[in-house]
Amino acid sequence: MLMAMLALLSAGGAAYAQGPVKITLWHAMGGARYEAITKGIAEGFNRAYPNYTLEPLFTGSYAETLTKAIAAIRAGNPPHIVQVYEVGTQTMIDSGAIIPVTDLVPPGEINFADYIDPILKYYTVRGKLYSMPFNSSTAILYYNKDIFRKAGLDPERPPQTFDELEQMGRQILRSGVARGAVTFGWPAWIFEQMFAYHNKYYANNENGRAARASKVLFDQPFGVYLASRWATWAREGLLVYGGREYAPNRAFLAGEVAMLMQSTSQVSTIERGAKFAVGTAFLPRIPGQPRGKSVIGGASLWVLKGRGRSRSELDAIVAFFKYLNQPTQTAQWHRDTGYFPATQSAVRLLESEGWFAKNPNFLTAFKQIQLGPDTGATRGVLLGNFVQIRDITDTMLERIFSGRMTPAEAVRLAADEANKVLDEYLKTYK
Repeated sequence: MLMAMLALLSAGGAAYAQGPVKITLWHAMGGARYEAITKGIAEGFNRAYPNYTLEPLFTGSYAETLTKAIAAIRAGNPPHIVQVYEVGTQTMIDSGAIIPVTDLVPPGEINFADYIDPILKYYTVRGKLYSMPFNSSTAILYYNKDIFRKAGLDPERPPQTFDELEQMGRQILRSGVARGAVTFGWPAWIFEQMFAYHNKYYANNENGRAARASKVLFDQPFGVYLASRWATWAREGLLVYGGREYAPNRAFLAGEVAMLMQSTSQVSTIERGAKFAVGTAFLPRIPGQPRGKSVIGGASLWVLKGRGRSRSELDAIVAFFKYLNQPTQTAQWHRDTGYFPATQSAVRLLESEGWFAKNPNFLTAFKQIQLGPDTGATRGVLLGNFVQIRDITDTMLERIFSGRMTPAEAVRLAADEANKVLDEYLKTYK
């Protein structure tokens, strides 16, 4: 397939004589991660491959980057590579504008079997790996050990269940050392995580992996129960709503809230910003529910067709992916950010250096993602227009946390809205 595709492309052999071949990468890595991708990865690649130049461009949040990429695709002038968060997977596959990674990389040039299994399986859909694994994450529990100690709790024993979180949270509130027990980063994502974590389907057709999903299932009894449990936390003052995405970090770092459910990608940011001892732990489980496992978040790299990519441009993309796949690069990206070391080779390198022994908070998510069954419910959800649906569920949770709607009312309304979005999407791609 690669040879046939390359044969159709315009010849690019003269490019080397005209200077380095330029490829562009649109990404959503702000803060400390901006330095890691621009100075660490891009400058390193450009030094290692002087025939190629990788130009990274920060294009805003994940949602803004995806929106800009879709607009660029429609205009016929997209970047060579775009970083898309996991909720964009179904949209990218259906776009007709991408080149699947395994169609681009010649067999044997990258050992994809070396990638951590849950990461590889997330981006493999019906037997084809569509995008290049890059910054994969999952949600974990961060907690303030100083608050735990002041509240009379064991700072080395975070809650393992919802029941324990409630008991410890009430003790923290009674002690007056914090105004809240827990807050959520990316609340709608935490809601999704809980379905996989308890081996429950979030959408039909095996979470959209057997066929395109046509209906969400979060209005089933588990979803209503989960929302009701969190509504109780909000009424008691245990749960403090801090906003969407990374905004809740502020209350946690300020010592106002004792615990934070947030992406492992924030380990470096939180450890650098905290003026207290930070602990990390697995997400708490709901007693009596089936055991699943946390699911992959973060993003991957998608190759866009554009108007006639030259052979040398495609070669540059393959070279870049091979550079990213090197254990030294994968391990450094993990050290700089907290995202998973995505390959077994990188994990072995980090272990040989004693990295995890010195930095146990970086190990928590990696251990959590590998525990639990591999089932259709734990491989991650694929939904058309998932970005819009996640916005709907964020709004749903805000209605619940503020008391504007009962959990049952809000969940039912959100499911109806999400199903309309899916129906419109399916009409487009029939």
